[in-house]
Amino acid sequence: MSELDSLYREVILDHYKNPRGHGLIDTPDAEAEGQNPLCGDEVSIAVAFEGDTIADVKFQGRGCAISQAATSMLMDMVKGRTAQEVATMSREELLDEVGIPLTPVRLKCALLGLGVLKLALHKGRGTPLPEEWAGVDELELR
Repeated sequence: MSELDSLYREVILDHYKNPRGHGLIDTPDAEAEGQNPLCGDEVSIAVAFEGDTIADVKFQGRGCAISQAATSMLMDMVKGRTAQEVATMSREELLDEVGIPLTPVRLKCALLGLGVLKLALHKGRGTPLPEEWAGVDELELR
């Protein structure tokens, strides 16, 4: 394992053990939940806005280290951005933050939080959803 891979693994472990943005928002402006039934990961995300800017974003969930750490990283990445910026955020931006190669199964774990957040923004602010999620009320990855 390279020194860079080792560093990224330490960061993932830190986000898993000490998640950022973990908790509840009393009166969220937008919220959604989702799951990955293949491995049992579950995430719910709540967002509070000031205007169109994400003033606060929190998540709750359970699952593997990758799903929980990636969602924690996502919380740091999106606070202060607009709903539209996050709605058009590419999965590569989050995967770059995760920083390690992932198998197809682990890829779904890492992207669960992003999908749930985009669903919350769609429900709360009417932002567009990726085509594969159109018409869903809860995100379920298979």
